[in-house]
Amino acid sequence: MKTLRYIIVLICTVTLFTACNTSKTKDSGKVEYQCPMKCEGSKVYLEEGSCPVCKMDLQPTTKIVKKVLSNIISDKSIFNLTSKWNTQNGTEIQLEELKGKTLVMVMIYTTCKAACPRLTADMRNIDAKIPTELKEDVEFVLVSIDPKNDTPERLKEFAEENFLTDKNWTLLQGTESGVREFANVLAVKYKQISPLDFSHSNIISVFNPNGELVHQQEGLGVDNKETITKIIETIKSY
Repeated sequence: MKTLRYIIVLICTVTLFTACNTSKTKDSGKVEYQCPMKCEGSKVYLEEGSCPVCKMDLQPTTKIVKKVLSNIISDKSIFNLTSKWNTQNGTEIQLEELKGKTLVMVMIYTTCKAACPRLTADMRNIDAKIPTELKEDVEFVLVSIDPKNDTPERLKEFAEENFLTDKNWTLLQGTESGVREFANVLAVKYKQISPLDFSHSNIISVFNPNGELVHQQEGLGVDNKETITKIIETIKSY
């Protein structure tokens, strides 16, 4: 009788193991490829190649297993900066807490009437062109160069006014010294010319998940195709 029970248990175990293997095989089925700009809408291809419309490399639509990030921070990483920042939600963080995502960062101030609204619109435009399945791997960060006036409360209002309320948007208020240090890393120049007005560089920067600068876009309303391509390449390489 014991022998019979043993055989039944063994058969059940083998059956469950086989079912699990079958499930894994199914989940890892054929890889489909799609234009990252979605020039042809939802059309997919079964082989690698380039988009017949914009000529960009087709990207896999299936989720790619991410590499394990190193705990070692290189000398070129912004995560070496120890300054503290307040988010639009009133949470205090250090830049290292953003580790693990591709970062798209820009420096602005909320009372700006000229360049900053354009920079913010450029950031939204870039966000809109990132494939949906990759959005959880990218963080859009706006850093204020006016920490005196851009309180967390004001940054939250600015986020709502400019439709920056998705979870992958972070707005930061730092200290005067922290902002200056961060601007030097990005090669962003700024100067206060009145209590509520600054002159400043118009640069959008892309960092890999280890905090290393991989791309910069300078200017207002420029063609952002190269920036979007670099963001997607960076996400997929980690």
